Amino acid sequence: MNEQLQALAVHAADIDYQRGETIKPLFDAHLFNCPSRFLMPCVSEARNIVTILVREQQSGRLSTIRAMYLCEKLLNQVSALQREIATLSIRKKEKRFSIKHRISTGQLNQDLVQHQDWELQLDDMVRDAETKLGQCYTLVEQQQAQKQLLTLEKRLYRCQEARQKIETKITLRENKG
Repeated sequence: MNEQLQALAVHAADIDYQRGETIKPLFDAHLFNCPSRFLMPCVSEARNIVTILVREQQSGRLSTIRAMYLCEKLLNQVSALQREIATLSIRKKEKRFSIKHRISTGQLNQDLVQHQDWELQLDDMVRDAETKLGQCYTLVEQQQAQKQLLTLEKRLYRCQEARQKIETKITLRENKG
């Protein structure tokens, strides 16, 4: 799966560079948590699911039901990404997929620094929550700690996606001159 995701990432980066940002999100909110107008954040979300699967399996926290849910979600995401890439020629014909730049490059750089700070803070919070989860004695404590950990992981993921989107915008602007 990692090789397939790597190939998707290469195609997605090329498409994002050529096409730029779309007017509306590419995929349904039930399929991808990030309402991205680029493909790379969606590929990153799929990669994140693989990381979560591996991490939870290695720590012994991965239940069969959760594994099935994550695997199904991952397969659906990969299929959607492959369909989007396969229909690129159709998408190129749609004029509505280009949008003008509205935010200055300086503002984008400030936003990038802010998101990098938030990402570091959230990463620390996730590690603290993981430690707390390992110190729980009762099932109720474990469930609460797991819920908090999942919430923090989602926040971290959204922050990473936002950071990547900003980085992509900056890169696209620099390459276009």
